[in-house]
Amino acid sequence: MLRNVLPSTVEVRVQAVDALVPTVRAVAADLVGRADYDLDSISDLRMAVDEACATLVAVAAAGAFLDCRFVIDRHNIEVTVTVPAGRAVRSVDTNGFGWRVLGTLVDDVSTYRDDATRPAQLAIRFVKRARVR
Repeated sequence: MLRNVLPSTVEVRVQAVDALVPTVRAVAADLVGRADYDLDSISDLRMAVDEACATLVAVAAAGAFLDCRFVIDRHNIEVTVTVPAGRAVRSVDTNGFGWRVLGTLVDDVSTYRDDATRPAQLAIRFVKRARVR
């Protein structure tokens, strides 16, 4: 059980393609399940990771990798998903239905762009407070 090694950090890196989003989603669900989060929290987090990854895959530069970092403790899971931005992409769309869904599933969500790297990195960061079983 992950509870014995909390807090924990896990990072996953996959090609930024739709076909690999379920892999990241499965890792997220497994991590929070092992941390003894309740079933609703596990389901919410799985859907939130799916939405964040799908959103960023859609704006990623060709051939890019999607990086997902999970920081888990007894009270929260913080997830940061990052991709190199495609040429014409300035930001993540925060006005669409997907962003509203993401905001409903988690307790805090934000997006940012890091122009210090080439290509610029786009990220979605969110926190889900846990209801532990």
